[in-house]
Amino acid sequence: MQIPIPKKLINKAKELGLDIESVVIDFLLRELSFNPRDEAEIHLELAEKYLNEAKKYIDRRDPVQASEKMYKAVEEALKVLAIIYKMPEYKKALKEGRWWIQLLGKTARRLTKILNEPRIESTWAIAYDLHVWGFHEAKYEINEVKDDIAHIEWIVKYAKEKIKTLV
Repeated sequence: MQIPIPKKLINKAKELGLDIESVVIDFLLRELSFNPRDEAEIHLELAEKYLNEAKKYIDRRDPVQASEKMYKAVEEALKVLAIIYKMPEYKKALKEGRWWIQLLGKTARRLTKILNEPRIESTWAIAYDLHVWGFHEAKYEINEVKDDIAHIEWIVKYAKEKIKTLV
């Protein structure tokens, strides 16, 4: 499904640094009141979608789009983990109606400690680096981003395994 969005809305969202797709998804999740397992599965589906898109952009030798899709995959995987482990950042995102970038960073740090899994925080750091320098600043070449796909694959797979623990 494609939804036409007027230019004024797009421009205002960009001005505010909002990702329209994320805003719409967050809004729908909030309004439709999914249970935590269903919400986690939705975020996992998005993580896998972005991971697959990242691989396609790598094959097309497009480091800017590959960087952003890799970042989005990690963002969604962190949301899955935040839901599973009932993180305070998840509760704050629900209350505020969206995931602010600092909530994702705090989630990665907290999960690293709780799960004793340092790859969570390091994968977030890689994803954020790709988001800033690979996507927004467009400073990375394809050879500088393609090796990072292994980290992104790891966290998506990790979230997929952990989601099985939800009852």
